[in-house]
Amino acid sequence: MRPSASRTRKMSNNYNDIPIGIRLLQSFSRQCPRFHARKELCYKMSIFLLTFLAYACYHMSRKPISVVKSVLHGNCSTVQLQDAGNCGYAPFDGPDSKTLFGMLDSAFLFSYAISMFASGFIAERVSLRYFLSMGMIMTGVFTYLFGLARTSNIHSLAYFVLVQIFAGIFQTTGWPGVVTLVGRWFGKKKRGLIFGIWNSHTSIGNILGTLIAAHYVETDWALSFVVPGIIIGAVGFLLFLFLVDQPEIVGCHPQPAAQERRISNDSDADENDDDEEQARRSEADQISYRPTPTERTPILARPQAQREHTSHGRPIGLVDALYIPGVVEFSLCLFFTKLVSYTFMYWLPLYIQSSSTLGPELSADLSTLFDVGGILGAIAAGYVSDLTGMSATVCTVMLFFASPILLMYQQYGALSVTISVLLLIAVGIFVNGPYALITTSVSAELGQHSSLEGNSNALATVTAIIDGTGSIGAAVGPLLAGVISSHSWQNVFYMLIVSDIIAMVLLMRLVVKECTAARRSSNRIRIE
Repeated sequence: MRPSASRTRKMSNNYNDIPIGIRLLQSFSRQCPRFHARKELCYKMSIFLLTFLAYACYHMSRKPISVVKSVLHGNCSTVQLQDAGNCGYAPFDGPDSKTLFGMLDSAFLFSYAISMFASGFIAERVSLRYFLSMGMIMTGVFTYLFGLARTSNIHSLAYFVLVQIFAGIFQTTGWPGVVTLVGRWFGKKKRGLIFGIWNSHTSIGNILGTLIAAHYVETDWALSFVVPGIIIGAVGFLLFLFLVDQPEIVGCHPQPAAQERRISNDSDADENDDDEEQARRSEADQISYRPTPTERTPILARPQAQREHTSHGRPIGLVDALYIPGVVEFSLCLFFTKLVSYTFMYWLPLYIQSSSTLGPELSADLSTLFDVGGILGAIAAGYVSDLTGMSATVCTVMLFFASPILLMYQQYGALSVTISVLLLIAVGIFVNGPYALITTSVSAELGQHSSLEGNSNALATVTAIIDGTGSIGAAVGPLLAGVISSHSWQNVFYMLIVSDIIAMVLLMRLVVKECTAARRSSNRIRIE
């Protein structure tokens, strides 16, 4: 037995063991021939549903803070509120409340962004079942602790900041884990559409978190945090019981990584060069020096004897992952697209309340339409990406339309509820569409790029780099919004529009490549 195979088997026995719940289901299903005939489909459906539910809960636990801001700093302009003592909750009841809210958002998001890089590194080396279960339970604990502040009459800013920091750290277990699991179990056919539908968990989690928080915000805002904290902890335990980490441990075999659709690869422009490229690889194997790297040159050099084991490999490093074509461009683009999306997520309910006559609960309910648009945008972006194979172009077109729609919402969104509803859905479609496509389908494609020679252990690291870079933008956006909104909400929208334009420009090199490849492909079809 080869050493590498021995290590793989040992890892499977120690970490990727069959969950207790699955063992029980297997014992009950022994008399059911239909289950054995459709075993792989059943496991795929369980992975789809469990990861969907898991990340919906992650986002659900992030939303209460955006809803509760309106009562942590109450409107004391009327005598009735002053007499009732409903002017807010210290230390957020002062004139610097927006700055303090920005500090809370930044404490969570910066810790999330920084920890994301380490999280992807760890996720490749441990069982994702334990990784996700622990992360969800601890996220629930710190979400609960934020609400406990009201019950225990805690008014220390340091307490709230520390809770947000640790919540951000444990939230990073979610994205690398769920994307890696879906990438392991599902093939590449219609990946954009599958990921587009699956990625609706983000918007559904936001909607659920908003509705739960809004239900309690005017009576007891502590429950706006306590209830989501309990829910995510319970779902984390559910994953511990039923989540199957690797297809192999239940006798399923993942689809081969060959024949993948490559993103923005120069060599894709001319498929007739494949034979010449293979010849160059064969010559490179026979000489001692390292050849000039191309976009297909393997990042992880391995001996010839080990190249047959391509479904797994040693975990890739952060620096190596940056050399994968497209990772840098999409990471920087996500920095700005996620900046826009998270600024809306954290500040939209407060903006609606301040620009209209709606109360905290109705403002929170209306803000969910942004996430409804996000669901439609994610599915549309994934579907069009599957049809065209031009992910960067799809993102660029949606970002092009996002800027004027943001300006229209700022100018006309407060005229009537009907106009606000329509524009919020449109903003959600064009703002969240590129964000969803990059964090799901694009990340999975790049994590299984041809230069990795089928090394599946690179997926979590690539996902962490892209989402980690985007999360830095997500931290910067709400922080800037907290400072700028103190002077003018209009300037906040100008910041968001400029961010979308920069994100669009960053993808132009990849768009040119995709258009060139599409044009050459169409010319070749006409000649044939």
